[in-house]
Formats: sequence, structure tokens, C-alpha cells
Amino acid sequence: MKVLVVRPGPHFSVLDVHRGWVKGLNDCGANVVDLNFDDQMEFYAAAEMPHARGVPQFTVEQAAMLASKGVEAACYEFNPDVVVIISGFFLPPALYDLIRSRGTKVVLVHTESPYEDDKQVARAQYADLNVVNDPTNIDRFPKGTIYLPHCFDPEIHYRRTPSAEAASDFVFVGTGYQSRIAFLEQVCWDGIDVALAGQWRQLEKDSGLRKFLAHDILECCDNEQAVELYSSAKVAANLYRKEGTESDGWAVGPREIELAACRTFFLREPRGEGDELFPMLPTFDSPGDFEEKLRWWLAHDNQRKDAAFAAQQAVQGRTFQNIAARMLHHLCA
Repeated sequence: MKVLVVRPGPHFSVLDVHRGWVKGLNDCGANVVDLNFDDQMEFYAAAEMPHARGVPQFTVEQAAMLASKGVEAACYEFNPDVVVIISGFFLPPALYDLIRSRGTKVVLVHTESPYEDDKQVARAQYADLNVVNDPTNIDRFPKGTIYLPHCFDPEIHYRRTPSAEAASDFVFVGTGYQSRIAFLEQVCWDGIDVALAGQWRQLEKDSGLRKFLAHDILECCDNEQAVELYSSAKVAANLYRKEGTESDGWAVGPREIELAACRTFFLREPRGEGDELFPMLPTFDSPGDFEEKLRWWLAHDNQRKDAAFAAQQAVQGRTFQNIAARMLHHLCA
């Protein structure tokens, strides 16, 4: 089977999901082409007006439309059986119709459920198969939509030898949404070595969290760096974003699966899937509760290591190869 996998627009963590799907489909025996839609879109977005340095020549929408022509060209040259679109926020609806009119099936992998389901449902009608990463609103999607869980890449997400340079008592890798910032600023961190990594540009200059940044605030953190931080920390945590939805969601987040695969102990907010998958890991419901449990688990090494090992065993089947195989099964059924 020939599969064209279209990268999302410029979005760091979603690109990691894309890479996972490419690997998973390759491991399933598919003939895969990885289309760099993101690079093409950024090329047009960076274009400047002639004789007017610093003035963009194209809007984001225009850049996306021009970059979509690269998808059309790839379909013509490669003639895929299936086009798998990761996220798809920047692709025009007409492109989906064009691809399907030539007999090629379109799979749309929605990466932002339940937070962006209003926008995702609007695009879902253009796909032959829709895949959501949280089933909370799956009834709003077209019939036949499937839920496939977050996964890890065994070639990246595995326990590394702890690094003294990356060592910490507590680590959090992710985007510094305001809800997360507000939560973490309420915790008393006295006596705790903290490392924050990811995208934290929203931090105010006077925020007490700035001193915990593990890298320059203008930089980010790729998967390899994240795994080194995970492997070198005693405790991590997952905080779900509160922005963009009135629903709390049911599925665990991608970081939780990656943390577990790295055998990193973490505190978690309660969720349906997390409660089923990680009963060995403690939950918290407030900054005070979080701090109390963090300090307890930091002081109990054996219990912490046992729980982390059990969590690692719980996610062993959650690889991209397995979900790619499930997607292909549904598509061909």
C-alpha cells in the first residue's frame, strides 16, 4: 500500500506525532512518503514584499493555500492509495475533495480533541476515515470515526542513564498555558530542585517560575531532550490544559504515555482513561494536594520506583506501529 503522510503546519509537539505515524506505517510494511507541508508553508509565510523588507508577502491563509499545491503535486507524482493528514488545520477543504475525486482515500488524524473539536468536526466531513485522540465528542464526528490512543516511539521513549546535568527532583515538559502557570505558581517549591522545559514564553518577567527554566525561554525542547530530563528526574507530573474546552476530556495526554514508557514516576490529574491505565500513580486535585504528595513521593524511593515500573508495563502495547495497523484495518474493512 502506498501512503502519503502530510505533516501538520508549524506545531512542535504535533510534528512528533507525525513522525510516529510515519514510522508506524513503515513498520507495517507500507510504502510511505513523508510530505513536508510544514516547510513549504513556512517558506511562503517567510516571503517578504519586494522592496519592503520585513513586510510579509502572504497571509497565513495564503501561505497555506500555496503550500497545499505541493500536496497536489505529491499526489500526482506518487499516486498514493491513501493520504494520511496529521492535524490538517491549514489545508483547504477543496484539497480533500480533489484527492478523493481521484479515488484516493483520505484519513484525517485529529490531534487536538477535545480542545479543538468544534474546528475538527467541521473538517471531518471531508475525510474517508477520521481518527480522534480523545473520544469525548466522538458522536459529533461522522459515522465510522475511531478513537486511537496516544502512543510512544520505542526508539526514542526509553529509560536512559540519568544525567547529572539534567538531574532534578521535579520536571515538567510541555507548553506553559496560563492555567498551568497559575497552578505551578501556587506551589511552594522550597527545597525542591525544579526543571521546566518546553514552550514557556507566556511567563511574566517577574514570575517565580522563570528561575526553573531548563533552557533559554526562547528555545523549546525536542523529544530527545525531554527523555533525558525524564530519565534524570525523580518525579514528573501531567497537568491538562484548561484552555479551549468546557470538557475535561477522557483520554490521557501524550506526555503521560511517554513518561510511563521512560519509567518516570509522575503525579497526574484524574481522568477516565488515566484512572484505568495508571491506578498505581497518585492523582492530585489542587496545588496544595500536589505539593503534599510530591514531597511524600520524593521521600519514598522504593515505592516511587515500583510505581514507575508498573506504569511502564501498562503502556507496552501503545506503539505507533500498533495504532497504524489498527487504522489500516479499519480503512480496509
